[in-house]
Amino acid sequence: MKAKRVIEAQRAFSYVVKSDTGFAPNPFHGWCTLACCKPSIRRHAAPGDLIVGLSTRSERIVYVMRVAEKLTFTEYWNDRRFTRKRPKWAATRIRERCGDNIYRPLESGGFEQQVSAHWDHEHDRPHEGNLAHDTRTDAVLAAKEFVYFGGEGPALPEYLAFLKVGRAHRSRFTELELQEIERLFATLPRGIQDRPSLWSKTDSSWRPGCA
Repeated sequence: MKAKRVIEAQRAFSYVVKSDTGFAPNPFHGWCTLACCKPSIRRHAAPGDLIVGLSTRSERIVYVMRVAEKLTFTEYWNDRRFTRKRPKWAATRIRERCGDNIYRPLESGGFEQQVSAHWDHEHDRPHEGNLAHDTRTDAVLAAKEFVYFGGEGPALPEYLAFLKVGRAHRSRFTELELQEIERLFATLPRGIQDRPSLWSKTDSSWRPGCA
């Protein structure tokens, strides 16, 4: 499913990234993807839209991405471009463990949850709550154009205070506000800028080009 290039966002969504682990969003392997958590955003967002993830108190920018493609979980699992996003839980580097391509489609219907950040590690079994929550919206958002700051993102400019949010998300913005979000995105760098805030400082596998 290919997205057409757009000049300005049709819509924008802002929300708080409560657990910045590199799992949701997952900015690795050349794509920033939102495959788990935030089912409402995944349901309503479309190619061209902007997603803005903020820190706990909405004081900093964690990431911004422009949705390029919207896939089903089955499409995401079967697409060779995203094979590296399948988690390798036994891997040493966190980047390989935090893959978000965790729902293998079953011929009988439904999905098999892979060992991952959303697995029930205490009982070593699928986490039924996470599985139900994630898959209630059969959609994965993928972006090639994005910036990911992790825990060291810039302060949210005062002129974008309307993006601040508590629970859930915000998506009702005026045309002028959408233009301001676009203006911000145009000034930001692209790609991964730093590690997720909950990573160990000794793990440098977040760095672009790290084998």
